[in-house]
Amino acid sequence: MATKYLDLTFTDAVCRAQTQYYGRAGKKISGASERDLLGQAEAEFIAARDSFYLGSVSESEWPYIQHRGGSAGFLRVINETTLAFADYKGNRQLLTTGYVSVNNRVALFLMDYKNRERLKILGHARVEDARVHPELTTQITDPKMRSSVERLVFINVVSFDWNCPKYITPRYSAEEVEEYVGPLKRRIAELEAQLDTVKS
Repeated sequence: MATKYLDLTFTDAVCRAQTQYYGRAGKKISGASERDLLGQAEAEFIAARDSFYLGSVSESEWPYIQHRGGSAGFLRVINETTLAFADYKGNRQLLTTGYVSVNNRVALFLMDYKNRERLKILGHARVEDARVHPELTTQITDPKMRSSVERLVFINVVSFDWNCPKYITPRYSAEEVEEYVGPLKRRIAELEAQLDTVKS
């Protein structure tokens, strides 16, 4: 079981809020490991995601959340403590890139709406110029997008936590909808063709 996440997030202020609303605080974690190691379940979940949300904090202490998307598995599990993804040409604001240069703490939120699952990750991020790491760029980048890569983002995972499915509204991608509806469309077409035969 991953314990570092609760060790980091159950601060004194959180415990006071829990006591105020529920009469007692959640149990403080003692003896938590230095970090939570990503296991097979986490690696498989991450590899199946085609998007995630990335939170960082600016030097003015304002939080910022960025959406990142790509083909499934674009967020790569390098090892049990390291994630990486390619950062492509975009709107040229570079908010996250700037923020992590002064405060490298980040939070990732990965959603599986179809199966109503979510994985939260805390870690330290660093951004590297893709031109300095051509081999790594090749390794973690979709070949069709390689010419647009400007940076590589590495996340040193400190902790993670799985959430319960409560209040996650199931949502489906166009591909997933087609997977479910496609057989029905084909069957309808077959039946319509049979009706046309009967009518004629």
